[in-house]
Amino acid sequence: MSIKLRWRAPLFLHLVIVSLVLAPLQSSGASGDDTSIALPLHAHDSRYGPGWRCNWGYQEKHQTCVAIEVPPDAHLASIGHGWECDRGYLRANGECAQLEVPLHGFLSGRGGQWDCDRGYRKVGESCSTISLPENAYLADIGASWECERRFRKKGDSCALLEIPQNGHLRWSGDAWECNRGFARKDGSCAAVEVPANGHLTSAGHDWDCGRGFRKNGPSCEAFRVPGNAHVDYSGNHWACDPGYRTRGAGCAIAKR
Repeated sequence: MSIKLRWRAPLFLHLVIVSLVLAPLQSSGASGDDTSIALPLHAHDSRYGPGWRCNWGYQEKHQTCVAIEVPPDAHLASIGHGWECDRGYLRANGECAQLEVPLHGFLSGRGGQWDCDRGYRKVGESCSTISLPENAYLADIGASWECERRFRKKGDSCALLEIPQNGHLRWSGDAWECNRGFARKDGSCAAVEVPANGHLTSAGHDWDCGRGFRKNGPSCEAFRVPGNAHVDYSGNHWACDPGYRTRGAGCAIAKR
């Protein structure tokens, strides 16, 4: 017998012994899998895990599947285990009652409710005409009204918006704001007084100081930058150069 065969013989005997030991366990497990759950009439095995589910048009009741009784003006729901009322009907006391749609109304959504036509609004169980005041128009949904540009709502009417000198109408159309270089003051637009070394802010309704200056009342005041420092990103303060750190009112070498 060659060396290779001598090596394989013990391994073969080991595999045979293991298979004999596991055979009874495998047979007992297989017999357990053969046991199937008894299905009631009009049912099928569940697709998700053990158990069963009723067929389309049936519902579970006392471990059985009974046919769903669909009342008049109704239909089976999409999942097939219940029913829903047809369009234009409402579920009430196990039946489907017809939905009463008033004059100038229509069925909305899935047909289980109603809404009013454009130009009408719900008032109780009816649709009432929307009265448009002068300088107004129907809003997008048609159930309310909005004022035209340069008018704003005031009670049940649209009042003209007074725009002061050096002002303009905002994008919304119902308010105003001052032009660049002017600011609101007592319902008017007053010129923004920019001091020396100052400039208008980006919005244009206030001022700020240039780099190296700070606000001091109505003026811009220069501030001192100590040695080994520079004006920081804001422009209104200073920061120490790299390798230095703040110490008191100046900058000292940073210790490692």
